Amino acid sequence: MEIGIVELSRLQFAMTAMYHFLFVPLTLGLSIIVAIMETVYVMTGRPIWRQMTKFWGTLFGINFVLGVATGITMEFQFGMNWSYYSHYVGDIFGAPLAIEGLMAFFLEATFVGLFFFGWDKLSKVQHLVVAWLVAIGSNFSALWILIANGWMQNPVGAEFNPMTMRMEMTSFFEVMFNEVAQAKFVHTVSAGYVTAAVFVLGVSAWYLLQNRHVDLARRSIAVAASFGLASALSVVVLGDESGYSATHSQKMKLAAIEAMWETEPAPAPFTVFGFPDQAARETHYAVHIPFAMGLIGTRSLDTQIPGIAELVAQAGDRIRSGLVAYDALMDVRALREATPAETRATFDAHAGDLGFAFLLKKYVDDPRDATEAQIALAAGDTVPTVWPLFWAFRVMVALGFAFIATMAYFFWRASFCGMRFPRPALWLAVAMIPAPWIAAEMGWFVAEFGRQPWTVDGVLPTAMSVSHLSVTELALTLAGFVAFYTVLFVIEMALMLKFIRKGPYLDVAETESWRAARRDRLAPSAIATPAE
Repeated sequence: MEIGIVELSRLQFAMTAMYHFLFVPLTLGLSIIVAIMETVYVMTGRPIWRQMTKFWGTLFGINFVLGVATGITMEFQFGMNWSYYSHYVGDIFGAPLAIEGLMAFFLEATFVGLFFFGWDKLSKVQHLVVAWLVAIGSNFSALWILIANGWMQNPVGAEFNPMTMRMEMTSFFEVMFNEVAQAKFVHTVSAGYVTAAVFVLGVSAWYLLQNRHVDLARRSIAVAASFGLASALSVVVLGDESGYSATHSQKMKLAAIEAMWETEPAPAPFTVFGFPDQAARETHYAVHIPFAMGLIGTRSLDTQIPGIAELVAQAGDRIRSGLVAYDALMDVRALREATPAETRATFDAHAGDLGFAFLLKKYVDDPRDATEAQIALAAGDTVPTVWPLFWAFRVMVALGFAFIATMAYFFWRASFCGMRFPRPALWLAVAMIPAPWIAAEMGWFVAEFGRQPWTVDGVLPTAMSVSHLSVTELALTLAGFVAFYTVLFVIEMALMLKFIRKGPYLDVAETESWRAARRDRLAPSAIATPAE
């Protein structure tokens, strides 16, 4: 494949986004876990919970700072690499990003400072409020960013203005409560909670294997397992909701994920395994679960899910409809206020398909000059490459069920087996630390790669969205970003490993004072100093 401006721009943004999302899920989840630990400290007064809060809070702070550093660059890229996209849909896409900066990020950033430097200046309750405000701010940031991204997947609450040649918002309420955005938000933050739970579980398991910080590790495993089990179950349930919303908002993406080449009789089966062959439009060695896809995608037994071939034919019809809109648009642009009412009515009737006519610009400067063969090619372009989507989705789902099993096991051991964990299970927890990041990156790959060839689904093709840059400029900036982000990633790993090896700071005087004050009420095992 020839690498051009579009491909390099996509690669650069994908690289920065995937690097950035190495930090985001841990930030989302650790902020909640730290707030839960401090809540227990305030309720019980036990020093160990304060030490746990400080230790995991330190790791949260490292991750938060580097996440901010990698995230800022992404927003600049909209203007640098995707200037026509910014011009075309900036009125809608920019609004939630601005709110995120003004409402969520400022809230989060302000109270992060109070969290780290306010331990001896704020009361217990005041500091607890700060911890929860940090957690709320982190999750609010995700909400507004995912509202913006959700609109790209399902562009509601906006319409095209032929006078300005831009999309304009018609309903902020529809943009905010877009079903795709809301499903993506709850699914993404739940995945972040799982990421943090697996991280806390794995690090705590490593301490137990080393026979260090045993008291802290056991309690951390109890929190991580219970929080992680609830989160892992919610990820699966909320992922099902995302699949259901895709049935009527992103049908081609769903068909590609399932390698569903032809429309199946309702209810459609779910393909567990197979090797998609896009050239032959079939899946070799496919293993199906009858009825499962129909139930997941439509929640019924009698509703069909359209296959790729049917959707390509529909895309061809929409391209022809879009050509009518494009022809009327050229008249409106030329005549402006003098445009006849019937011309404007024609445009309004076909405006929803205008983006499909833009797909022809890949083959011809003026879409109205396109041949039937070019229309067929453009319709075929609406099919993303199937096999990466097919396998990325299945890796993500398999890991999701693995998280449920792991968290359920550790929850059982922590709740009913006296917090005793077999060494093989502890080693498994340590080995599983990278798995949530793999699942999260697979999820984002499915979401973004599955939307191609669109930047805004059905509205603006990716090929039209890029800035007028040279291949050399893009290659050099891509190399620079890779180098810069790699340095940040190395710094992150070095700092996290340094503080994990160092372990928590145990305030012996505070702990002994607490034990002495409660000596008559504590069991002998609680009075004894735990092995470190």
